[in-house]
Amino acid sequence: MSIRPPLRRRTARRLLTALAGATAGVLVTGLAVGPAAVPARAGSGTEEPLGTALGSALGTVARTVGHARYEPGPCPRTADPAPGLQGARCGKLTVPEDRDHPEGRKLTLGVAIVPATHRTADDPIVWLAGGPGDDAVSEIQLALNGHLNHDRDVIFMSQRGTYSADPPLTCPNIDEFNARALDLAYDARSTGRLHVEATRDCRDALEGRGADLGAYNGTESAADYADLRVALGIEQWNVFGISYGTDLALLYMRLHPKGIRSVGIDGVLPPSLAGGAVGWKAAREGFDGLFDACAEQTACDDRYPDLKGTFTRLVRELEAEPVSTTVTVPGHPEPVKVVLDGGALVNWLVSATHLAAGVPRSIDELAHGNPKRVAEQWAGGKLSPQAVGRTSHGLAYGVFCSEWTPFESQAEVIRAGHRAFPSFPRSVVANAPLLAFLHKDCRAWDVPAAPDSVRDVTDSDIPTLVLSGGFDAQTAPSSGPYAARTLSRSTEVTVPYVAHVVFADSPCAQSITRSFFDAPTAPDTGCLAGLKPPAFEIAP
Repeated sequence: MSIRPPLRRRTARRLLTALAGATAGVLVTGLAVGPAAVPARAGSGTEEPLGTALGSALGTVARTVGHARYEPGPCPRTADPAPGLQGARCGKLTVPEDRDHPEGRKLTLGVAIVPATHRTADDPIVWLAGGPGDDAVSEIQLALNGHLNHDRDVIFMSQRGTYSADPPLTCPNIDEFNARALDLAYDARSTGRLHVEATRDCRDALEGRGADLGAYNGTESAADYADLRVALGIEQWNVFGISYGTDLALLYMRLHPKGIRSVGIDGVLPPSLAGGAVGWKAAREGFDGLFDACAEQTACDDRYPDLKGTFTRLVRELEAEPVSTTVTVPGHPEPVKVVLDGGALVNWLVSATHLAAGVPRSIDELAHGNPKRVAEQWAGGKLSPQAVGRTSHGLAYGVFCSEWTPFESQAEVIRAGHRAFPSFPRSVVANAPLLAFLHKDCRAWDVPAAPDSVRDVTDSDIPTLVLSGGFDAQTAPSSGPYAARTLSRSTEVTVPYVAHVVFADSPCAQSITRSFFDAPTAPDTGCLAGLKPPAFEIAP
């Protein structure tokens, strides 16, 4: 079922956060699937057989399943205060790094279970984080702000290599390079060489600490979640994935369907499409959604006529002759030099769709010789303390370099860029949004390619809610209907005027999601009918 209301009735609240200083992450897999998830016989008196944990407090019982073991304990570390952890039941799942050699190195994955505020159902929801490389525990407040835990406990587990896992495969040197590169031309070959050098330094550091970088991918993460369900004694649960977590969710429901009652995916990145080409398609669709919304409002169209044409012209002009400016960023004491070329402008707008109301004004000011607004936002994301030391580059490159780049050539990325933006220079379309120099990075990362089956579509009758945003420039709105084609019991919803991950931004999307988990084949989508477009800023 596809639900796509008329454009004039669409709306969304913008996500009032700083623009992401994204690394490579946008948003999966070696096929070393672990042993069957069969619960071990109870050992000590602290363990219980499968199916009894929900009768007590979920997450308070130790249990071993195959080569994985769950133990209750302290809550995972977080980079920022996490009020959502108050009252949570926590622990850790220990799994082999390499399931083909289960007696070798072990990983511990932080687990937090946030109780329902009004329990009416015993089947919990497990949250799959975005990235790749984001930590689910750090996304707790996002879930709770949308009241996802109203009726059900919500489970958060750090994917292998992420911030609250042990060991974390973070590489602050890459984040620091991204900040230093603000004064470099985004698309320049010299920038690319430094970019790859930072990637190689990250790889060397992680290998020096003993990490098997080929073990960090979607297939292994899917097996970790399958183990977690059984180790927690859960007979049936629901899955909710955002951004890259949709890729992982589709892979998980294909490889380990047992015990999954329903699946929600928001900001859809199908494993069969993941890569740079779909990134260009997403940018085109998300940008056009925003530009069209401005054109449909008389005040916006009169003040900023042909916004799409102005932006396209600026990309070409800045790529030919970049603009430099100096800005002051909150929390950063020294003025910062920022270089804006065509690639930087494209990547700025990918993130700026979250602050859509101000985008026409920012583009107009840039077109009239004032780059300050764009430069301040572009620099603010990369210089934010939240941009350093939190992303698992080990997991991100494990996914990119085993599951994406082996199945998509650089030439295909360039062709996709030219299809989406025919007038953009080749130097711009060579680097897909948020994935600059990815093929060169992956040659430096040097992990084995996943089996071809990682690119299979997910064909399933598990009830699935497929959510997209009309302004989503990171995962194409059209990827929702694409994924829904082979999900026979799916409800496909496009929430207009909302950027990437609509659950974060739209009360309507939150309501639809909650109603879906209550009734997976008949969610209440009535709120879509009342949506209205955003009010764009009109400069004097």
